[in-house]
Amino acid sequence: MTHANGRLLKIFIGESEMYKHEALYHAIIKKLKENGMAGATTIRGVEGFGAHNIKHKKAIDVLSGDLPILIEVIDSPEKIDEIIDIVKPMVKEGLMAIINGVEIVKK
Repeated sequence: MTHANGRLLKIFIGESEMYKHEALYHAIIKKLKENGMAGATTIRGVEGFGAHNIKHKKAIDVLSGDLPILIEVIDSPEKIDEIIDIVKPMVKEGLMAIINGVEIVKK
């Protein structure tokens, strides 16, 4: 197994946010892939709140159109730094967080 130093980028957005007529989370994933990122995962939240203190919650009988979305990307520090400059203008209402010192383990 090989080990490498990495960085984790977390992008927090709302499910209803749009970018050029498509879901923002989908546009971000496409941009990550186009720019050769190692991989990314989109996670749909069950409940949460953001900068506007609006609580988003999925109820069994009510389908919410604006649940929290988390996109996680792990890659080299250099690649994460590059992609932040590309993705940052796309994220108007959300938040991006970086976690340094992630150990990447590959088989």
